[in-house]
Amino acid sequence: MRIAFVTVGCRLNQFETDALRGKAQVEGHQIVPFDSLAEAYVINTCTITAEADADSRQLVRQALRRNPSALVAVTGCYAQAAPEVVAAIPGVDLVLGNAEKPQLLAHIQGARKNGGAQVLVGAVAGRRQVMDDYGPGIDPDRTRAFLKVQNGCNYRCSFCIVPEVRGENRSQSPERILEEIRRLHAAGFPEVVLTGIHLGTYGRDLTPPTSLFELCRRIADLDAAPRIRLSSLDPHEVKPDLIRLLAGSPRFCRHLHLPLQSGDERILRRMRRGHTAAQFHELVERLVTEVPGIAVSGDVIVGFPGEDDRAFRNTADLLESLPIAGMHVFSYSRRPGTDAAGYPEQVPKQVKAERSRILRSLVARKAQAFRRRFLDETLEVVVLHRHGPEGLLEGLSDNYLRVWFAGDPALRGGVARVRVEQVTGRGLLGSVQGLGTAG
Repeated sequence: MRIAFVTVGCRLNQFETDALRGKAQVEGHQIVPFDSLAEAYVINTCTITAEADADSRQLVRQALRRNPSALVAVTGCYAQAAPEVVAAIPGVDLVLGNAEKPQLLAHIQGARKNGGAQVLVGAVAGRRQVMDDYGPGIDPDRTRAFLKVQNGCNYRCSFCIVPEVRGENRSQSPERILEEIRRLHAAGFPEVVLTGIHLGTYGRDLTPPTSLFELCRRIADLDAAPRIRLSSLDPHEVKPDLIRLLAGSPRFCRHLHLPLQSGDERILRRMRRGHTAAQFHELVERLVTEVPGIAVSGDVIVGFPGEDDRAFRNTADLLESLPIAGMHVFSYSRRPGTDAAGYPEQVPKQVKAERSRILRSLVARKAQAFRRRFLDETLEVVVLHRHGPEGLLEGLSDNYLRVWFAGDPALRGGVARVRVEQVTGRGLLGSVQGLGTAG
C-alpha cells in the first residue's frame, strides 16, 4: 500500500510518526510524500492551540483533494480530544486515539472507505498507563533521530490540555533507552533527540525511581553514542548537576528549550507554572556562564487572561534582559476543559496579535545577536540535506544554529566542521574545514 504520513505538533509526535513510518516500510508498504498520490493518508495531529486543530483539518482536506478515494486516518492529540469532531470531517475513515496509535497500521489494513468513520479512542486522562511501545521503527529518510523516553504529564497548568490527551507521567526504562541509543548509533545517526511530554519528570514513576540526570549520566558513560540533544525542559527542573553535565560532556548538545510562558509573576501564578520570572532569569544567566556558547530558547504565551499592559511589558523586559537564542511566541488559545478557558479578563484578539508582533520582533533581534557571536568560529554540524536552488548543504550545530555551506552531497547524515563566514537573517553561511565527530 502507498502510505503518506504528516505530523502536526511536537517532537514526541514526530517520533511517533517516524516510528510508524519505519514500521510500515518494514512491513512492505511504500512510503510516499504527503503531497503525492497515496492510497492511505495518516495525519498525526496536535491540539495545543486552536490553530493546530485548524491545521489538522486542513491537512485532511488536502489529502482528499489529492486522492478522493484514499483512506484517511486521523490520530494524535486532536483525535483524542475531539473524536466526534474529527469523525464528522467529510472523508475521514479512521479516528484513533493516542493509546491506539501504536496499532495504527493494523487498523488501516482493516478499514474501509466510505463506510463512515470508525472511531477507536480510549480514555487516557486520570488513568495509570504503561509506556507505549512503537517497536524498532527507524525512518531512513531522517538524519537526526527522535527517541521517546517519557510520555504524559502529572502537572495541571491552567491553560494546558495536554494531560487530558496524553495521560499521566510514564517513563521508558533506562536499559531500553540505552539499548535504543546503541542501535541508533549503529544505524549511523549522528544525533539523537530525547523527547517526552514532560521530559524533566523522567524516571519518577519507575521502580526504583530515577531521574533525567541519572539517565544522562549513563548515556555520557557509553563507549560510543551519537551526540544527544534534550528537548523541552521546565525551568525549575534544570538542576545544577544537569548543568555541570552539559558543561563537561561533549556528547550533549549546548542547547536547552525552556518554556517561560510569561515574564510576569502574577500571570505565572495564574498559569500555575512551577517557576518565577526571577528564577528563570537566574537560570539563564547561570547557563550562559557555565556552558559557554549554549543556546537557550523557549516558549512564551501572550494574551493570557488578565495580562494587562504592565504584565506584557514585564515579559518583554525579561526577554530583553537575557541573551536568549530564540523564543517561540504564541497567542493564548482558549482550550475547552482547561481552567483558563473560564477565566475572566480574556484579552481581545487584536491586542494579542499586536503583542505577538512586538515580541517576535524582539526575539528576532536577540536571535540575530546570538548568531553574530559565532562569526569566524568553526562549528561541528550535522549535515541535514541539500537546501534550495543554490544547492547548498544545510547543517545544524549542537547549539541549534542553521548553517549553510557548499559541499559534497555525500556528507548528508554525517558531521562536518564548518567555519562561519557570514551571518544572515535566517542562519549562518560558511565553508567546510573537514569532517567532525558525533558523540
